[in-house]
This record gives sequence, C-alpha cells and structure tokens, in this order.
Amino acid sequence: MLPVSSSAHVIVAEKLMGLDPTSPEMTLLLVMLHTGTMAAVILYFWSSWKENYFAARPAFWNFAQRVAFATFLTGAIGLTLKFLIEKFALKGGPHAEIELIFGNLALIGIALGTVGLLIIYAGVRTERSHRPSRSGLQGSSWIGIVQGLCLPFRGFSRSGATISTGLLLGISKERAEEFSFALAVVLTPPVIVREVLRLLKAQASLLPPGASVFSLFVPSLLGMGLSCLAGLLALRWLSLWLEQGRWQLFGIYCLLASAAVLTLYKLGY
Repeated sequence: MLPVSSSAHVIVAEKLMGLDPTSPEMTLLLVMLHTGTMAAVILYFWSSWKENYFAARPAFWNFAQRVAFATFLTGAIGLTLKFLIEKFALKGGPHAEIELIFGNLALIGIALGTVGLLIIYAGVRTERSHRPSRSGLQGSSWIGIVQGLCLPFRGFSRSGATISTGLLLGISKERAEEFSFALAVVLTPPVIVREVLRLLKAQASLLPPGASVFSLFVPSLLGMGLSCLAGLLALRWLSLWLEQGRWQLFGIYCLLASAAVLTLYKLGY
C-alpha cells in the first residue's frame, strides 16, 4: 500500500531467505498479498467512493468510464511490454515468462530509484505550484499509461507512480489517491487468475507425493489475511503523509532502498 513497492520488499526478503521469487508458488504468494491489500483498499475507501461516485448515476458513469479507459491503456501497454520482454530480452524460448525477471535485483534497484525520483519531483512540484487540474479522460489516460509502464517491473511502485502522475496533472491529493487505488481493485483480479493458472500448470512438479492442490494455496491465503490488516494501517499512513505534504519522503526512502538493493546485487544475491 505504501508507495515504496511492497513487491520489491517481498522479493528481497525471499532472496535473503534463499527462496526463488520467480517460482509459481512465490509469484502467487505475491499476488495473494496484493489481494489482501485490495480488500483493505475497498474497506478503506468505500465510504468515500460511495459518497463521491455511487450516490448519483452521472457521477458513477463518469468515474466508471475514466477507470475503464485507464485500465484499457494499462492493459495495452503492459501486455505490449510483456510481449517485447519475453520475445527479445528473454529470447522467446518455450519457458520465456515475464516472471523470470521479477527476481532480478539490478532491475528492482533501478526501478526503485526511478520511482523515488518521480515521487520526490511530484511532491516538491505540488507544494510549490498549483496547476490547472486535468482530472477527466486526459488525466485518467496518463495515469493508465504510467500504470502500464509499472506492470512488468518489480520496484516501480504502482501507487507511487500513479499518485505522483495525478499530482503532476493538478488532480487533488485525495482524488489522485482514490483513483489510483480504484485502478488497483480493477487490475488485481485478472493478475490473480493468471498466477493461479500458472501455479496449477506447474503443480505436478511442486506437489510432494500424496499432497493436495489446496496445500499449495495455504501459505498464500494466510498471507492474504495478514496483508489486509497491514494494508489498512499502511493506507492511513499514506493518506496522512500525502495530506501533510510529506509525499516526497516516500521518494527519499525509495532512493535509499534502491541503494540497498543494488548493494545486495553486487554482493551476489
């Protein structure tokens, strides 16, 4: 939930524990953690969404159109990048999957540094100037495009990038935050389906003799519940710092995290 890339932190922790972040069970665990935080998002923002977007039909359709259009652009760009990475960077082999780059600490470190600079720039720029708001389809389009660029790269915080983009477009802090997490709610289910299918496809090599398929999902389901509780706390923290003009502090943290991850990469992790 915090704009510091929870995915990157989970992957680094897995690396330090000697686990393979690119394996089906680990990528499913990561997605299920995001499912827990998606539930936290719905609980946290529900009253605000209900008041601002669900109370009247015109407001709802305007909001739904913006979310749908942004999600379409996210999917188009994300899938295009996925194809290009699998085709050229991974040489398009029979086992070329985008998940294979998820454990690359060099890429994670660069992504953390990039989003850190974006967050700092957006935070400083927002506090120093007041730009005309572009909160319609144009603004939604840019947020959807930026979200699509985030998808293939762990460390490129989705919430950090999309909220920062909203701030740079002159959208209010509250609306930028609400729209960013509304997109996350729409995006998460298809990603869950993809990772569940990937895990089921690989189950023959993962299951010990006599074990059931359900046993593969137990750690993920437990993590999902805990991440929901942590997500509620993180959302409160994020909202407070965003409202208090401390948004750029998340960017500074991302730069420090980038340096730490790149150091681990140099040490051979």
